[in-house]
Amino acid sequence: MIGSFKPAAKRLRSIWCRENGNATIEFAFFFPLLVSLLLSTVEVGILTIRQVMLEQAVDLTVRDLRLGKLLAPTQDDLRNLICARSSVVPHCRDSLLIELRPVSNVTWAPLGSDTICKNRDEDITPVVELNPGQSHEMMLIRVCAVFEPIFPTSKLGVHMARDQLGGYALVSSSAFVNEPT
Repeated sequence: MIGSFKPAAKRLRSIWCRENGNATIEFAFFFPLLVSLLLSTVEVGILTIRQVMLEQAVDLTVRDLRLGKLLAPTQDDLRNLICARSSVVPHCRDSLLIELRPVSNVTWAPLGSDTICKNRDEDITPVVELNPGQSHEMMLIRVCAVFEPIFPTSKLGVHMARDQLGGYALVSSSAFVNEPT
């Protein structure tokens, strides 16, 4: 019995000491981490590009508002201007919501901390204040756009705040003073 045990132990020891497959084990451990890092990097890059383009489009539109080039703009007018100036925002006209109001000289109240974004699950657009103000009046504008993540299962995509349909919101805010007319 002991004689038959030695060859089996020798075989197990030779199997245990083999180095075949070491690269496969390392690959199996690190490949998911590398893919997750790559997908998160791409997601952050696209998110940053969209945020920068949205900020630029809002700034250009605010300039038109401030200089009085837009008389009594509607939500659709502002949305069309912003969407035309931000080319990398997908489904811009369907996902953009704009809030515009003057700042009270008495209370100096800012915009509320709750950003109102469009609920893509419903056909109803939330009511937000859109008041272009008078000359010499300080104005606040906030634009919210809702997007689908490119890689929703990436590490970044999993940790982003989402709406009911899985989209995330980008918000751009600005303040300006209307020029005298």
